[in-house]
Amino acid sequence: MSKKRRSFDTEFKLQVVKMIKDQGLSVGQVCRDMELGETAVRRWLAQFEAELQGQSGIGKPLTAEQQRIRALEAEVRRLREDNDILKKAFGLLRPGNEVIYRSIAQLQKKAGSVAKVCKVLAVSRSGYYAAQRRGRAEAKVCPVSVRLQAAFARSGRCYGSRRLQAALRGEGIKLGRYRVRGLMRVHGLRATWKRKFIHTTDSRHSLPTAANVLDRQFEPAAPNQAWVSDITYLRTRSGWLYLAAVMDLFSRKIVGWAMAPTMPAELVCSALQMAITQRCPAPGLIVHSDRGSQYASEAHRRLLERHGLRASMSRKGNCWDNAVMERFFLNLKMERVWQRDYANHAEATRDVTEYIVGFYNNVRLHSKLGYLSPTAYERDMAEKHPIGVSENT
Repeated sequence: MSKKRRSFDTEFKLQVVKMIKDQGLSVGQVCRDMELGETAVRRWLAQFEAELQGQSGIGKPLTAEQQRIRALEAEVRRLREDNDILKKAFGLLRPGNEVIYRSIAQLQKKAGSVAKVCKVLAVSRSGYYAAQRRGRAEAKVCPVSVRLQAAFARSGRCYGSRRLQAALRGEGIKLGRYRVRGLMRVHGLRATWKRKFIHTTDSRHSLPTAANVLDRQFEPAAPNQAWVSDITYLRTRSGWLYLAAVMDLFSRKIVGWAMAPTMPAELVCSALQMAITQRCPAPGLIVHSDRGSQYASEAHRRLLERHGLRASMSRKGNCWDNAVMERFFLNLKMERVWQRDYANHAEATRDVTEYIVGFYNNVRLHSKLGYLSPTAYERDMAEKHPIGVSENT
């Protein structure tokens, strides 16, 4: 079949450029997740850089004041990244790990007191002295345990025994689930989370709603046949940040998303427009959502009509009609959001984008997909059932 060329508007190009420039994602990572060509994306980056130099670019040239602000923001990002590296490095030095005890032995030479160093690092002196007595001869490193802990760390400390077992199997290590569970218990590897709730759906409106066309048919036979969408909230110290997301039910891949401090209809339209631009769906695709005023708005209805997409809405007060998207939001919060303390909206936006692009779509193992990531599952199914693939421009 002939390949269909895709065209991108200025807003979408700027959105991709900002993911790379402002949120620290690599060109290859963004291209793999959004199925874009690296040549095109690098050309957009070059146009953006030309804009900063006052030449013709994607948008209007920045003023001197805007360029100064941009430089200061870049410096703040670099400092924050350096600080995050130090925090993550210290996080590896957990009490009970021999590394931290060796560090204490070195630091006390400068500090002059083991008690002072132990207090700063929140480590008991008795544990330090016990480690000193054990000696190197007693230290036995189990390769399987090391690989297990590394896989757990790569998952953001969120994998349970089933996913860890699948991750190790992918590395050629075959362990039973109960063996994995026992090793997790020995090394204190436990995924913890807590529930929070805030109401985000306002169905008390007079806007027209759609029938439940999807009707809980959550397993379409091919990509771009049925999408689900919803809005959730993220807590930051600067106030709530709302996330609208669109998922392809075939692979459970997040194909569109947008974030804002409020929940206007433009938020869900931006997420849907990103999904449409990325995937170029054929007319007739089902887009399912709840009965919220944003999804019943005129702007959202017009966007669906313009691309020939079919609206579907959950029954009133029935969260199970959109259970798959609800589960994604729960995973997002368990595995990332509830482990963070976001200072502001920008920090939360960067972290959630990195979770979607850098982990959920391309790395996270899904039990529903045979313990493959959404991207790997789509690639595997495309190889088994070849179809026409869109070409990036």
